[in-house]
Amino acid sequence: MDNSCGCEPATGKAGLNRRHIAAVAAGVLGSVIGPSVGLAASRSDLRHVPQRETERTPVSPEAASAAEIAGMSGVRLWADNPDTFLPLVQNLWAQRDVSWLSLSGGGDDGAYGAGVLAGWTASGGRPEFAVVTGVSTGALIAPFAFLGPRYDEVLKRVYTTISAADVFEFGGSAESLLSSWPLSDTIARWITPGLLLEVAAEHRRGRRLFALTTNVDAQRPVLWNMGAIAAHGGPEAVTLFCKVLLASASIPGLFQPVMIDVVGDNRHFQEMHVDGSASAYLFVAPQPMLLDNQAIERLPVDHLYLVVNNTLRPNFALTERITSAVLGRAMSVGTKAFAALELAVIFQISRSQGIDFNLTFVADDFNRPSSGPFDPTYMAALFEHGYTRAASKEAFAKAFAPAPEAVDRDFTGRKRLEFR
Repeated sequence: MDNSCGCEPATGKAGLNRRHIAAVAAGVLGSVIGPSVGLAASRSDLRHVPQRETERTPVSPEAASAAEIAGMSGVRLWADNPDTFLPLVQNLWAQRDVSWLSLSGGGDDGAYGAGVLAGWTASGGRPEFAVVTGVSTGALIAPFAFLGPRYDEVLKRVYTTISAADVFEFGGSAESLLSSWPLSDTIARWITPGLLLEVAAEHRRGRRLFALTTNVDAQRPVLWNMGAIAAHGGPEAVTLFCKVLLASASIPGLFQPVMIDVVGDNRHFQEMHVDGSASAYLFVAPQPMLLDNQAIERLPVDHLYLVVNNTLRPNFALTERITSAVLGRAMSVGTKAFAALELAVIFQISRSQGIDFNLTFVADDFNRPSSGPFDPTYMAALFEHGYTRAASKEAFAKAFAPAPEAVDRDFTGRKRLEFR
């Protein structure tokens, strides 16, 4: 990567220089991961990153489908396959009133989820979760949420003291507009061998920690059993654990995809993984399980808690007539629509299976301005917003408003919606 200043296009020729590309990237990034627009801070000590190798090893679909992590068989599964998911979560946790926690994407708005967890602890009502799942920024929160209240202060530091310079750097490659080596370094600082030992101990107790990525080659979601990775132990486990978290938060096109070494059909090759949000805004169970209201297998959960690191209602704002603003705003619309559809489905399956549904998201009245992506002042305010709502026991709602309150079936087996 060239760290010198970008030059203007030659006179009379159309083109985008690095400054223009950075502006577009920042505008899109701000709209996708939070309410902010504008350029993020950049580091003065820019790191030289060699050009990535773009050649891929040819591989058959059959080999790719059967691929495993060398020496760590069984640490991940296709996240759209109920047959492999259910055995991981059934009859493993001996406590009554089994609670699951699902953490969504949202970039710097993950400060909300971090605040909710800390405020929940302060309220005295936070359960110990049998299953914790995370997508994108939710995946970064998930290990700390999984290990419990003793990591609340760590989460607060992570989500109120980092800046854009701890997440990305302008000047990408053939794979992306931005470089995400700062995020890789940030993850490595917090995910230590000691933390993995704690995750492994909880995994052996029967609890489960999952992170979602998207396998771009297969166009399928991948669910990583982070406790199983931790239980493997050693430097390889730490490296893979960090790689998965980085992949889950790598916005395609903006951040580099994460290449993961695998073995399939006696061949070594690499898979390309990107943000889990490309497949699901949050993860509760494989999609076929959520779409079948008459499924024989009930989800083994009594209380389901969903933390959405975003607002869910449309917010009006005049959009500037520039590429970054239009593209970013449109992507924000798509993200909210995607989230609403998922939540409606999860709400309905919870009602049909008698699961206690609990949802929290950034309240409509939170309107603190941000100076750019990963603005520490904005993130601190959002953390406090989540903390206050959870500490006062006002964070979670029992329904998802856009969905009907009940789904029944008549005697012919056809769905009948009842609005009560």
